[in-house]
Amino acid sequence: MNLIYLSLGSNLGRREQHLEEALKLIESRIGRIMAKSSFYESEPWGYTSENWFCNCCVSLRSNLQPLVLLDSLLALEKEMGRERRGTGYGDRIIDIDLLFYGDKRLDHPRLSLPHPSMGDRRFVLIPLAEIAPELIHPLTRLSISKMLQNCTDNTEVRPMP
Repeated sequence: MNLIYLSLGSNLGRREQHLEEALKLIESRIGRIMAKSSFYESEPWGYTSENWFCNCCVSLRSNLQPLVLLDSLLALEKEMGRERRGTGYGDRIIDIDLLFYGDKRLDHPRLSLPHPSMGDRRFVLIPLAEIAPELIHPLTRLSISKMLQNCTDNTEVRPMP
């Protein structure tokens, strides 16, 4: 069983309910959730929108190999109503990013592990630091807590009310 970390976000409709639904589907189809962060509200990153995100991070155990796991997560997003339109960022019902797959390093056209942009995103690092502050990034050799301290992202991230 591999220890996997995911980041989830939603900024359309019933954001918290979308995350809860995704978590149930992940647990029933992909693997057992070991830890779940609180929900956080964050302003959109990389684009402008009035719709703020609800985000969380989870750790889970799964036997799925990385690309099979990616396909399962993409199918789950699609089933929940996610529509991917072109490139770039936009509002979405659900977004699930694969952050870590154990300490595996992967550079594939469809998937890079660990997630290459997580260190630039407070909306990922804050909930991840809640559940895995001492987790060491296999490339930077920094803990998640240290990555959060070093993060230059200034978007607002706050606990959900």
